[in-house]
Amino acid sequence: MSPDAFVHLPQLSTRVTPPAHSPLRVTPEVLAAWDEQARRLGRAPNWRLPDAEVEASRRALLGTLDGRHDLWVFAYGSLMWDPGFHFAEVRLAELAGWQRCFSFKSTLGRGSTEHPALMLSLEPQADGRCGGLAFRIEAAAADAETTVLWRREMLRGSYHPLRVPLATPQGDLHAIAFASNPAHPDHVGRLPIADAAAYIAQAQGIIGSNREYLEQLAAQLDRLGVRCHYTSELLAAVHAATAPPGAKESARQNSAK
Repeated sequence: MSPDAFVHLPQLSTRVTPPAHSPLRVTPEVLAAWDEQARRLGRAPNWRLPDAEVEASRRALLGTLDGRHDLWVFAYGSLMWDPGFHFAEVRLAELAGWQRCFSFKSTLGRGSTEHPALMLSLEPQADGRCGGLAFRIEAAAADAETTVLWRREMLRGSYHPLRVPLATPQGDLHAIAFASNPAHPDHVGRLPIADAAAYIAQAQGIIGSNREYLEQLAAQLDRLGVRCHYTSELLAAVHAATAPPGAKESARQNSAK
């Protein structure tokens, strides 16, 4: 990850975690550590998809990589600040026909059995537009780096990988994106803002809180100048839900003026 990677977005050069420092660069060693954590938490041995199934999903989308073509990855959530893979270029990007949404439950990472987290996905929406980032992986590294990426994104099969057209200031391109998998048992779809905020306000897991994730998302979108009404509205609702009683009453009175 050289400084040249940020030629289009220099403000991100210190705001994207280098792969060597990323806890989400999912090597076999990281997977083994996660398996041990899951065992200690009493999770079933099949808490994640088998390695062979994850690899089959990767091959189904990418085929046999020939080392001649660079690949692009669309980031709309935590990949925007911690992609976990090596990339040669990053651009602002927009995906039409889809919208980011906290649309599936998770009892790992940022949630628990008692208080599940809501995790981010892409949901189809006819008039939707989702702003984010496009990362370019060089052809020679594509096989290894997409293997790392698939272990992370397809850990439990909550996503459906696909290729999507993106608009960027430097030109249109096609990228890999991980959209929602409505057939997954953890998929809840788009909840009312108040219901989603109630989940996010309470959820806490072994890597942090659900609220922290939402705040990181909002901060990175703000840094990029990407407007997302859904994220802003949800964050305001979470802040309201977790404010001290006196602050809530003050906010209610102010809104009534």
